[in-house]
This record gives sequence, C-alpha cells and structure tokens, in this order.
Amino acid sequence: MPLDDNAPRRRPERPEAVRNVLGSALLPCSVAPVTGFFRDGCCNTGPMDRGLHVVCAEVTAAFLAFSAARGNDLSTPRPEYGFAGLKPGDRWCLCAARWEEARLAGVAPPVLLEATHEAALAVVDLSHLRAHAV
Repeated sequence: MPLDDNAPRRRPERPEAVRNVLGSALLPCSVAPVTGFFRDGCCNTGPMDRGLHVVCAEVTAAFLAFSAARGNDLSTPRPEYGFAGLKPGDRWCLCAARWEEARLAGVAPPVLLEATHEAALAVVDLSHLRAHAV
C-alpha cells in the first residue's frame, strides 16, 4: 500500500536549528504546490526521509522528462494523493541524489540555495549547486 504523500509527518528538528547550504536559516521552497518531505513547504529532512528530499529546485521540462524516464513521474497528477503534478517553473524539494544524477546528465534544474537544506552537501558539492543557482 502506497504511503499517503499528504499525510503530515513530524519534523524532528527545531526550525531555528535548520540551515541551508549557505549556513543561514533555511527558507521555504514552495507552498503552491506544497513541497517537502514533511509537506511543510520547506526542504526539511529527518531519519524517515530515506530519499533526502533537500534540494529546492525550479523544475524544468527537461528535468521532468529525465525524472519520468528514471521511474519517478512528477508531472502526472495523482489525485488520490492530492498531487496535481508538477509543471516547468514549479519549485519542488528534490532528492539530492536525483539532482546530482540529473546534473551529470546535463539536465539539472536551477536551485534556490537559500531553500536547499545543508544535508544536500553530503551528496552534492556546493560549487555545483552554486553553478545552478537561481
């Protein structure tokens, strides 16, 4: 049975302790559509987030096609989960490994550094994030 993607999840960190890749307070990524592992609009993470959904990106058509080809179709609506599907220009908290995979394939979407959780640095080099900054 699939996990209800809109079910609230308890965030383990105190908001004031959450930092972005620049070392300052993590800013929201998107509330329309609402994103984040905890569906709180931020790219927060915790022990339950095995995918490390911490890179705040403005998705592009090329990235959406790339992700769908890798088995994660983010553009098709899934009303049973309250998911309208993403379109180019939407902001979304991506898995750090998928963003890095897309970068290596030449289709990494732009990144909002201030809204990208510092945990992304365990997977992605800051220089690559900066090179794709909005």
